[in-house]
Amino acid sequence: MKTSDFYYKLPEELIAQKPLEIRDQSRLMIVNKSEQSIQHKKFCDVVSKLNPGDGLVINTSRVIPARLTGRKRFTNGKTELLLLKQEVPNTWEVMVKPAKRIRKDTQIIFGKNELKATVLEERNDGLRLVKFQSESDQSVDLLIHKLGEMPLPPYIHEKLEDKERYQTVYSEAPGSAAAPTAGLHFTEEILSTIKRKGIHIIPITLHVGLGTFRPVQSDNLDEHKMHEEFFEISQESAATMNKIKEKGGRIVAVGTTSCRALESSVGLDGQIIAAKKWTNIFIKPGYEFRFIDILVTNFHLPESTLLMLVSALAGKEFMLRAYEEAVNEKYRFFSFGDAMWIE
Repeated sequence: MKTSDFYYKLPEELIAQKPLEIRDQSRLMIVNKSEQSIQHKKFCDVVSKLNPGDGLVINTSRVIPARLTGRKRFTNGKTELLLLKQEVPNTWEVMVKPAKRIRKDTQIIFGKNELKATVLEERNDGLRLVKFQSESDQSVDLLIHKLGEMPLPPYIHEKLEDKERYQTVYSEAPGSAAAPTAGLHFTEEILSTIKRKGIHIIPITLHVGLGTFRPVQSDNLDEHKMHEEFFEISQESAATMNKIKEKGGRIVAVGTTSCRALESSVGLDGQIIAAKKWTNIFIKPGYEFRFIDILVTNFHLPESTLLMLVSALAGKEFMLRAYEEAVNEKYRFFSFGDAMWIE
């Protein structure tokens, strides 16, 4: 199977540039893979799709101001860093621009000489390992939050007035370089209604990094290597999910991030294992899902690993047909766009 098999044509005007005023008023496409049927609803209708005893798994990761703009020491050349993952305190793997000019031992200054980064190691694909050092009385973490910017995707050209709209209402664990966007549609009111209906809301964490949005470089899917992302599933969350499964309830993963974390932590007995670890799982057609039953997700870029994941769940031909219908029905696409329920 080739990357080009997952291409679809998307008019640029359907790429959502800003979130809707009310989160749950986005549209929701209901995709039923067994019936090969498609329905059109509002996202607030998601409550009616959930049954008492189901488990709704949410990713509580919070986006950090991961884009830092600085200047090279001595030359003052403009440099941009995108924080991807913290390997040890104050030491991050980053994507740099311009990569060719940022070599080992390069020093980069941010703000009013408040924060310094030193390149420890050069890695593939424009990645570097850098160590940050505070040049003031503030900690490195505080300076990153002070000097960094929210890393909106490159296809969003409008300024985001309220930065909390690129966070889920349940975000609490800082660490992502991009939002787990399927969760952006949920409101406190919907979550309260879901709880009252007897549905379990189960928190896990996967910090979104390069693995989620890195383009597939090869047309041969077998040659693509996913970047590692860190996730955590607590003992309590694992026990709750396993009990739901034992009682015949369904596991509904909110977002491809929740899906990837769960599918990365299934034991040989089919139960979820509590874990704190890294995953580079690449879910594509041919993959046999071992734990999740239903996926809530946004509409994804052509030829992306996320489109491959949803195609693995619903079938490539049917999924591309659903995307074609979404284009015809003028759904809003990508991070601030509409959602899909795949059952």
